Amino acid sequence: MRVFLTGATGYIGSAVLDAALRAEHRVTAIVRDPEKAERMTARGVTPVVGELGTPSSYAAALDGAEAVIHTAFEGSPRGIEKDREAIETLLSSIKNSTSDTPPAFIYTSGIWVLGNTTKPADEETVIDPVAHVAWRPAHEQRVLEAGTNGLRTIIVRPGIVYGGSRGIVSDLLKDALNGMMRVIGPGKNRWPTVYDRDLGELYVRLLQTPDARGVFHANDETDERVNDIVEAIAEHLTQRPDIRHMPMPEARRKLGTYADALALDQRVRSPRAQALGWAPTLSSITANVPRLFEEFRRKK
Repeated sequence: MRVFLTGATGYIGSAVLDAALRAEHRVTAIVRDPEKAERMTARGVTPVVGELGTPSSYAAALDGAEAVIHTAFEGSPRGIEKDREAIETLLSSIKNSTSDTPPAFIYTSGIWVLGNTTKPADEETVIDPVAHVAWRPAHEQRVLEAGTNGLRTIIVRPGIVYGGSRGIVSDLLKDALNGMMRVIGPGKNRWPTVYDRDLGELYVRLLQTPDARGVFHANDETDERVNDIVEAIAEHLTQRPDIRHMPMPEARRKLGTYADALALDQRVRSPRAQALGWAPTLSSITANVPRLFEEFRRKK
C-alpha cells in the first residue's frame, strides 16, 4: 500500500514507520531537513522535505497515496492551528487521490480526551477532555465527518506510550538514573499504557482492514497505578532514587494544564481494536522494567 506519513521521526510516528516497513508498505514521509531525509532514504522511505504548517511543501506528494497516517504534532504556540490546517490539506488531497482503492485517513488523538474515568471506558464512552487537550475533540470530529464518499477515516487514541528512549515513561527511567523521580499528585491514579511496537502494529492492522473506520483505543488494559510504576523502576536500580510527590498546586504552577493530564485516573478498554485481532505483545510496565531499561540504554 502507498502510505503518506507525517511525524515519521517522532515517537509514535517512528513506531508506525517501523511497523509499516515490516509489512512492506511503500512509505512517503514528510521531514523537516535534508539530514532526516537522508536517513529516511537509507531505510527505503521516500522523503519529502517540508513543514506541516506549509501545505504547499508536501501537498503534491500526496498524489496517488492510498492512505495517510497523521501522527505529527508541533508543540508550539501555533501547534493546534497547524494541526487543523494539516488535517484540511491531508483530507482534501486524499479525497482527490488517483488511487484505485478507497483511501484511508488515520488521525492520531489521545486517551486524555476521555478525562477521568470512573469505570472502564471504551470507544463509545462520552468524552470529557482535560484542558490540555480541550481542542482535540473538534479535530477528531472533523476527521470523522470527512468519512464519506468512499473515504475511510479513523481516529486512534493511544494510551501513554512506553518503550525506547522517548516519552513519559522513558522520562521516568531517565529521572531514576539521575537519582530523583517526581510524581504529579498522590500517584494513586492509573495510566492506560501501550508498548510502542504494539501501537505501530495497530496502525498497520487498521490500514489492512478495509472496513475499519471510526474511533479505536490502543492500550494494554493493565490499569497500573503511577506509584506502582515508579516503585518498580526504583527497585530495579542498585542506587535507589529519591521519589518526590509534587502537590497539584505546585505542579500546575510549573507544568500548567499538562499537570492535570498526568494526574488523570483512567481505566480504558480497546474492544474495537481487539475485534480486529490486535493484541498487545507486551503488557504491564511494572513486569517489564529490566527490558525497558535495556531498550532505553540501547536507543540512547
